[in-house]
Amino acid sequence: MNDEFKAKMKQRLFDLKAEVLTSLIAENNDFRAAVEDSGVNDLADMASNDIDAMTLEALGAKDKLRLQRIESALARIENGKFGICASCGSRIQKERLNAIPYSVLCVSCQSTSERHRGY
Repeated sequence: MNDEFKAKMKQRLFDLKAEVLTSLIAENNDFRAAVEDSGVNDLADMASNDIDAMTLEALGAKDKLRLQRIESALARIENGKFGICASCGSRIQKERLNAIPYSVLCVSCQSTSERHRGY
């Protein structure tokens, strides 16, 4: 994998990181606004507010996981392991990295992993 491709992926990862951080900040602001604006009048309102809070929390958890994967990919670029499958050690295809720059598994190992998990 050449340096130009790695530089391109590094920039894409930084761009993705900025998107995720912006999303997390927006979700946090939405959650705060919902809590501050919730004038709970009855049990139905309380249940609805709880569901809204859980939904925002779940979205935040997905963004946090994505952020961790992005950070990990940036670290792999720095330590020379970017683009190497964490399972079999073969090179991850450039097409896959273009689609998902924080991929840690090649297509074959990802498919195997998904079959074992029942996807």
